[in-house]
Amino acid sequence: MVAQCSAGRNESLQSVEEKIARHAQEGTKTSRELVVQFNADVADGMPWKFTPTQREVRVKLGESALAFYTAENRSSTPITGVSTYNVTPMKAAVYFNKIQCFCFEEQRLLPGEQIDMPVFFYIDPEFETDPKMDGINNIILSYTFFKVNED
Repeated sequence: MVAQCSAGRNESLQSVEEKIARHAQEGTKTSRELVVQFNADVADGMPWKFTPTQREVRVKLGESALAFYTAENRSSTPITGVSTYNVTPMKAAVYFNKIQCFCFEEQRLLPGEQIDMPVFFYIDPEFETDPKMDGINNIILSYTFFKVNED
């Protein structure tokens, strides 16, 4: 499943904090950690270099984490890009929540411009109690940037 980054857009930081606090009150505390790995690609015809700043992070369920991707426009003209993402294994995607992400908006880079772009996320603590998540210790977050046609 590939999705454009609109998931999480309507969820405020306050509602995320309330959800995490509710799990803490209900005794859903967990010390379980997952490894989140990062991948980056660009579509054919997209003259950007796009890479994750870090290869992976360890994150406890219910705790927020911050990661960065770097994009560089290697063309001689301004380019606007839009990203899609996917989470694998796909069955874990429902628990992966983005609080803030560069993917919520198009990104416009001037010729030669390079920027660092954040993704602020957490993995829902309910991951722990879902039997379908047994044995899953790694999640891969992948983004692909596409060139926006500006006519």
